[in-house]
Amino acid sequence: MSDIHELMIAVDLRDELSDQELAELSWHLGIGPQPERLSIVTAFPFVVVDDSGNPVIEDEPYPLLAGSGTASRVGGALCSALASRADLPRKGWSLTSRQEIHPDEFEQVGELLRWLATRAHETHLLGDDVVGIGYLRFHEARIPDPLRVDNGQVSWPA
Repeated sequence: MSDIHELMIAVDLRDELSDQELAELSWHLGIGPQPERLSIVTAFPFVVVDDSGNPVIEDEPYPLLAGSGTASRVGGALCSALASRADLPRKGWSLTSRQEIHPDEFEQVGELLRWLATRAHETHLLGDDVVGIGYLRFHEARIPDPLRVDNGQVSWPA
């Protein structure tokens, strides 16, 4: 049995991203090289077994939303895009990403989603400190659940 979910992010970001943040965001989307220094999601821990058989935590950064091509479980294609918005009053950036994600990745991806929510255009505000960020759908479900960042926490649907 597979625990794969479809993650759909669609968010407009305010025009206040630094060059470093844009570079790292582009890397996470699979449309740019890995920057030397990471500041959005800084830790990518995973456990390996060393030569003595002891578990060791290592850190190996990887782009979180860089899937592309044919989706294996949710149908359709995986993709990510970041486009500049020059139109006022929503000047900034438009980000769209459709990915397959396993619950083991929720924490890491959640860190990126929380960062995006703090930079989301006001049109994504749903209320007091609640930001609509996209949708999550279990691969066998027909209807997606809204994905929100509420008071700095991602509300992963059950």
